[in-house]
This record gives sequence, C-alpha cells and structure tokens, in this order.
Amino acid sequence: MTDHGFSTRAIHVGQEFDPTTGAIIPPIYQTSTFVQDGVGGLRGGYEYSRGGNPTRTSLETLLASLEGGKRALSFSSGLAAEDALLRAVLQPGDHVVLGNDVYGGTHRLINRVHGAWGVRNTTVDLGDLSAVREALAVDGTRILWIETPSNPLMKISDVAALAELGHEVGAIVVVDNTFASPALQQPLALGADVVVHSTTKYLGGHSDVVGGAVVIDDDELADKVQFVQFAAGAVSGPMDAWLTTRGIKTLAVRMQRHSANAQAVAERLVGHPAIQAVYYPGLAHHPGHELAARQMSGFGGMLSVALVGGAEAAKAFAEATEVFQLAESLGGVESLIGYPSEMTHASVRGTELEVPDNVIRLSVGIEDAADLIADVEQALEKIAGRA
Repeated sequence: MTDHGFSTRAIHVGQEFDPTTGAIIPPIYQTSTFVQDGVGGLRGGYEYSRGGNPTRTSLETLLASLEGGKRALSFSSGLAAEDALLRAVLQPGDHVVLGNDVYGGTHRLINRVHGAWGVRNTTVDLGDLSAVREALAVDGTRILWIETPSNPLMKISDVAALAELGHEVGAIVVVDNTFASPALQQPLALGADVVVHSTTKYLGGHSDVVGGAVVIDDDELADKVQFVQFAAGAVSGPMDAWLTTRGIKTLAVRMQRHSANAQAVAERLVGHPAIQAVYYPGLAHHPGHELAARQMSGFGGMLSVALVGGAEAAKAFAEATEVFQLAESLGGVESLIGYPSEMTHASVRGTELEVPDNVIRLSVGIEDAADLIADVEQALEKIAGRA
C-alpha cells in the first residue's frame, strides 16, 4: 500500500483479514512453535517463535511501511532494540558519536555496557556541526546517534545535515524517533540509515505494553541485526506485538491531539512567574522551532519546564498535579509528569549529560486541554503557597 496515506497504512498494512473466518482483526498467534510438513517443511517460513511469529511479522511489516524502510525488527524493549543494533555494527575499539543530551538509558548502554567491551564514545552538542565533524574524525567512528527531539530538553537536531556529515566518514546514522513517531517525522527520508523506537511510547500509546523496534533501509545491515535478534532472543512476544499494532491504528489522530494539547499547555506556562523556562519546539522562541517546523509535521506531545525555585520547587510541582500522574515513561493517552534528575536520567547524574535538577518533564496526553491547563496552574499555585 505504498501509494496510500499514512493513516490508511497505519490501519491496514500487515493487517489482512483472516482468510478462514473473515475476522477483520488477524488472530494472535500465541504459540511457541509450528508443526512442520516433514523435516524442514516450514509453513510460511515459521519454525519457532524466537525466529519468527506471524503476529510479530505483521507489526514489523507495518513499522517498515510507516517509517519508509525496507525492513523492521520488533524487540522486547527499546533498549533491547538498540543493543541488537549496536552489537550488529560495533567491535571493540570502534567509536560512537552521540548527542550530549541523549536519553540516559541509551548513554548507559553505550558507555557502560558496550564501553566495558572496548567501544568508545564521544558526546557532543549536535547543534554544533563543527564539533560534530571533529568528533566524527576520531578513528574507528562507526555510528552517529541522533535523538530529536531530545529527552528531556527538546533540542532539535538537523537530521539531513548530520546524516551528510556521518556519511562523509562512512558512519551509520541512527535516529531515535521515539518522541516524534513516524506520524510527525520521517528520518530515513531525511538521510538517516536506521530508525530506533521505544514502541512502549507513542506507537503503543496506551501504557500497556513494553517494546522496541529497529527500522532499516539496507538489507545487508538488516540481516545482521536480525541475526542478533534471533541469536540473542530479545524478541517481542505475540501479545505485545498485537497490542502495539492495535495502538498504531490510532497513531495519527493521537499525535494530532498530543501536539495540540502540548502546545496549549506550553503557551500557558510561558511567562508564569514560577517558571524559568519552557522547552517545547512549538514555541516561536524555541531555538529549534524553525528547524522542527521544516523537519516535522507537528511538534509532539512532550515538553519540559525549569522551575524558578530549583530542585525543591520542581519536585513539589511534580508531586502536586492531579491529572498529570507522577510516573516513568511517556507517550500514552494519559498525561504523565516526571522528575528526570532522579527518574529517567538518574544514570547520567554527575556527567556531561546531567539534567538540571529544576527541570520537570511533561508527557501531555489526549485529555481535555482545559483540564490539563487547570491542573498545572493549581499545582503551581500550591508551590506558591508553600513559598
């Protein structure tokens, strides 16, 4: 369905009705193994669910279509997906360049897990192309890792410009597209080689499943990652794959509502006396606003704020909301609030990637915008009352 629009593909690709019963939703193949028609006589190529499962295949087919890639692979978590890609590409002594505001879990994986096996890394401001070029010049650079918008400070990186720099030194250019989702941003079309996702977030969209994915536009690299997926076994189970596929059917309309609500909340917070800064690319004063407007079709549902009163005020704000619930993760239909310094980014405290301790991250859901605005306002009033 390559000639169909995004929303149509999100609903139909890989989702053919069951030919036996006519069921509009394909069945969940909740099985570990498959009967063979004689030794090696595989039906549809399926042998054992670690190697392949029809429900997982449906999701992978869908993800490849939505990101415009040749192949997609579905994993048990976002970090499992990243790990398989890294292991497929890197050897001891290789070098990775990544943003200095990358997700803490990604940095921990590259720096501490792969670092222990001899993989080197350099963190750099991806907005400084000269600094990126210098970092890429290090011998053995194999990967340029981009996250845009970034977590949690919402920096916007120029995928096309960075991809050109990465390709000049023969590096594989990877974009973490979790915050934008394919509904708002298409990194492969901008020149990236690989897209990674925590499908737990906007793709699943309902806070009821954990998963990850790698989408690749090169068959040779896809074969290498698929081998690691099979050999190491961090695959998504059939129920997880089915839940993710179900969530994707409404991705386009959800992202429109997430974006509209986040814009409304961000605009209301700008200029509030308790707020030092609002980080949201939809705001005209955001340093990446014009780039995001060119590179994305919407500004997304994530925003962060810095509180005037420091860490104490930030934590008080996070604990004072009612509609926004204090929890890890993001991208679900319900609004969440988090304190990155001690939650999602605790692993990078004391490093260059440390998140300021007065920053709060908001995952703006699809509730009524008026209720979300009223909630953050009452929380800020509580803070003022404690001062």
